[in-house]
Parts: sequence; C-alpha cells; structure tokens
Amino acid sequence: MPKLDLSLQDTAAPEGVCFGCGSSNPHGLHIKSHWHEDGVHVMAEHLPDAMYCGWPDLVYGGLIAMLVDCHSNWTVMAYHYREEQREVASLPRINCVTGNLGIKFIKPTPMGVPLTLRAKVDGEVGRKTRVICEVYAGDVLTAIGDSIFVRVDTGQLAAAAHGQQASQ
Repeated sequence: MPKLDLSLQDTAAPEGVCFGCGSSNPHGLHIKSHWHEDGVHVMAEHLPDAMYCGWPDLVYGGLIAMLVDCHSNWTVMAYHYREEQREVASLPRINCVTGNLGIKFIKPTPMGVPLTLRAKVDGEVGRKTRVICEVYAGDVLTAIGDSIFVRVDTGQLAAAAHGQQASQ
C-alpha cells in the first residue's frame, strides 16, 4: 500500500544527496521513512535490486547495513523534532550522523522479498542517541541494528572533514 504523505526525507531534506536516502541523488536508493501509526516506530520499505545480491539469492550484507544506517538516522532526527515539538520541515534543520553502527545478522536475507525496517529510539533523546532498527524480509526478522547517532552542525562537520574551521 503506497504512502500518500511525504516521507521524512522528502519533508525535511528534499535536496538531500545521500546515496541511501537522498531524495535528489539520481543514482541513490531513495529510502523513505515514515512515522508508524503507533507513534513509537519509524518505518521504511525497500525491495533490493538484483545488483545488491551477495551470495546467490541473498541480499548483500553491506546493503542491509546502509539501509539500517540511513533509516536509523532519520528515526533519531524525527525523534529530535518531536522532542522539541517542531514540525519536521521547520528550521533550523536537525542533522545527525552515525557515531557507531552495529548490525547483527540473524538469518540470511532473501532477494526478491520486500524488506521492512522498523526502528525506534532506545533511551533518552540527546546529543548521542541509541536507535534499534529491525529488518524483516516479509515476516522474518533477518537483522537488527543497534547504533548510536550524534546530533551535529553540518557546517562545522564539513569544515572539520576538510581540515578547516567553520565560518561563524
């Protein structure tokens, strides 16, 4: 059943260029995350293309890690907006980056089956926030992400990555 409302990505960052979740990346996966009706989980669905095959008929583990990374990041940003009682499209934009990405592969993930990502914040929403993200192939749990995301100023982050000081 298609979602009629805009995803978190399309609402907050329509110009996003991330390969996994950037709405404007012409070569990207365009992951779309939405609040679940339970108000606790953030959900996404993805059907891996055949090019993301690892072993025959199995999804490449690196793709699963990328899906968990992008979806978990949007989960924590959605929680930050909600914590501050702000609309997702409001400014200044909230941005987070991956501090630690943990993936536990539970069962092989088959190709040709839609994947569902179900994530929520575990604990307090703060500068560093823990997210648990479950990956299902149909009704089968195949992987769990247990990761930490850090709220950042992207201008300072980009400057630091290039060995510069951020302009004030």
